Amino acid sequence: MECSDNSTADSMCTPAYVELERDSENDSSTPPPSPSTETEPQERFFDPECDPLKPVKVKFKDICSAAYIIKGGIIKTPCMKSNMSPTLQCNLYFKKDYLQYTGSFKERGARYMLMMLSQEQKKNGVITASAGNHALALSYHGQQLHVPVTVVMPIIAPIMKIKMCEQFGAKISIIGANISESKDHAMEMAKEKNFVYVNGYDHPHVIAGQGTMGLEIIDQVPDVDAVVVPVGGGGLIAGLALAIKNQKPSVKIIGVESERCSSFSAAMNAKHPVTVKAQSTLADGLAVPKIGVNAFHTAASLVDKVMVVKESFIALSILRLIEMDKAVVEGAGACGLAALITGQLPELIGKTVVVPLCGGNIDTTVLGRCLERGLAVDGRLIKFTVTLSDRPGGIFELTRLISRIGVSIKDIMHERAWLTGDIFSVEVKVVAETRDREHACELEHILRSNYSDVSFVACGEFQ
Repeated sequence: MECSDNSTADSMCTPAYVELERDSENDSSTPPPSPSTETEPQERFFDPECDPLKPVKVKFKDICSAAYIIKGGIIKTPCMKSNMSPTLQCNLYFKKDYLQYTGSFKERGARYMLMMLSQEQKKNGVITASAGNHALALSYHGQQLHVPVTVVMPIIAPIMKIKMCEQFGAKISIIGANISESKDHAMEMAKEKNFVYVNGYDHPHVIAGQGTMGLEIIDQVPDVDAVVVPVGGGGLIAGLALAIKNQKPSVKIIGVESERCSSFSAAMNAKHPVTVKAQSTLADGLAVPKIGVNAFHTAASLVDKVMVVKESFIALSILRLIEMDKAVVEGAGACGLAALITGQLPELIGKTVVVPLCGGNIDTTVLGRCLERGLAVDGRLIKFTVTLSDRPGGIFELTRLISRIGVSIKDIMHERAWLTGDIFSVEVKVVAETRDREHACELEHILRSNYSDVSFVACGEFQ
């Protein structure tokens, strides 16, 4: 039975559509990318499934097929209303895909990809290059489906994720200073050993699998007005936009990237994928220097807006999710919420908005740093210096003023040697915790009223 554009995932989709279609020459909705005018880095190996000259435009029926085929092995995660709705002035829902078994949405595409292999391909196995969630998802579902999986990881891959992939039965090779070098080695191994290479964000089957989240969102929040989606390689936003727009064209699809790797914004401006510099970012799962050609070709005409957010607001989003919704997510998973917190989407006030929390695999050390950075951005962790008398009672008077308004001192340091003032002065550096930004401003007012030399290093980025 064929899936109509208004069908739902579970009741109307059958496995009739398993072959992905390439666009005909007459399909002009999104033209194939023209060669870049800039010098693009040349890849050593060519992935025939991600050909920039013959991009695949995934179809809605492919997503329906994926939903039917993978539904027995994927969790239909909840889409719950957020406690932040009143603060952000919208009906905010979180699609909690970090609750998948391996902690991310990547399981959807990985399972569909594996289930679409021929028996011979399943016997030979698959290989991929990944340092994160895709590696975990492919390893786990390879184990479940008895498909051998090899993962090539760069030397910067977290030890925890390496061990988890091994626990899921994958063969791990640590090769390459970065993911690009690991990818070259993986594709070389695929050619030598007759493995199927799996691109974690641009293989057509992977895109179709990720799109099943969109079917669930429409089913769970039928009155949705907008979906704010984190963007890395483009597989999630391509599949999700296709699934949602085919059922409810009025829904706005808004992509969000970190300012430190905005490859989708660059591609939209250039009208084709281009390479950007990927800097170190808290949203490491989104740090893809060049968006996938199939993902771009599928998503370009469906995405209404693309935004870029600062790293500090991603950290604040992680903090707010823990405090308000008891959700622990990684930087990439919190990127969509960051766009709402910054106030850059006023058109969504009063609307029903869904934000996918697409990953929850964050190292505990990184989480601690995120919480402190988030508190600083929120004006609840402040740092200031004040010069005061070094005679007995000077420090006591400062701490008395601070404690009188309920501010808690977290750290304090004295500096005597490197001062240009009189010898009886001391510079005191203080890190303190406040209730909120107004409380921090109250402290600043009191200090400036009592001391002539006061400097606040940070009091939040909303000022």
